[in-house]
Amino acid sequence: MIRLLTAIIGVFLMATGAQAQDGNTTGKSWSLTIHGGAGVIERENLTAEKDREVRAALTRALEAGSEVLASGGTSMDAVQAAIIVLEDDPNFNAGRGSVFTYKGRNEMDAAIMDGKTLDAGSAAGVTATKNPIKLARAVMEQSPHVLLSRDGANEFSMEQELEQAGPQWFATDERYRQLEELKARQAEDEASGSGAKTSYFDIDMKYGTVGAVAVDMDGNMAAGTSTGGLTGKRWGRIGDSPIIGAGTYADNRACAISATGAGEFFIRLGVAHEICARMRMKGEDAKTAADAVIRELGELGGTGGVIVAAPDGTAAWSYNTPGMYRGRATSAGVKQVGIYGDEE
Repeated sequence: MIRLLTAIIGVFLMATGAQAQDGNTTGKSWSLTIHGGAGVIERENLTAEKDREVRAALTRALEAGSEVLASGGTSMDAVQAAIIVLEDDPNFNAGRGSVFTYKGRNEMDAAIMDGKTLDAGSAAGVTATKNPIKLARAVMEQSPHVLLSRDGANEFSMEQELEQAGPQWFATDERYRQLEELKARQAEDEASGSGAKTSYFDIDMKYGTVGAVAVDMDGNMAAGTSTGGLTGKRWGRIGDSPIIGAGTYADNRACAISATGAGEFFIRLGVAHEICARMRMKGEDAKTAADAVIRELGELGGTGGVIVAAPDGTAAWSYNTPGMYRGRATSAGVKQVGIYGDEE
């Protein structure tokens, strides 16, 4: 009898273990991790008022996503809910508050991915969708494609009857000031004849892309990212955020990731997929894999960070900048927001 019970327990443990490996945990726990950009975020660079505003926005985003997950909702819905809060807040470079292109326009990118099915949708260079993350999801669910761009993405958005907004919704005085500062610095470089050249990555490093990753009660993961791109970007530039595998990725077998930073470097490394591959193929935990790839990013000359969720609900972030706007919440009662590098 004892042997029979032992065998039954062994089979049960093997089955549940295999289920957890596939990312289909059913322990009724959940987790949510968010970011609002990485860069030169130091206490001396932020006023007390700005510090409070950012923390309050991160908290609201966590609450929006957590409400979905705590009520048994999906990771996809939670990620979207959290990102919408950040898109609507002008403190972040996404949706309202997006940076300006060189020609003075706001052109936004977004992506979302379902770790259960590997379905994904993204949009690039959109100009009138109030919440680009909704457009990315519509591309995934209502079109046969993964990535739509510019005029086509705008047209599709209207066909899907997503809420539209005029330039006055997205534009802010602070973002326009940043564009003027970039142009002035570039003009000074040219006039000096020294050969110095202000990089697009030198400006606006205190604000950034927003993103979220989540694991729901069914063990399914999702990732989403939304951004206004780079201040002064030209020629229809597209960064890593809407590129599946670079700035956004989710796979129940490994992890869910959203990235922020110097997009060209994230694209070249395929950062999001690279981290997932290390976790899936090498068995590395989220923090180890993320740190290794961000270290490699830095060796290439890139700066930025990532948030990562694992199938068991554990989460990590990694960045090579002085700070990153970030936060996390779990079914176990964890609720944390941070800005600076010494807040771990």
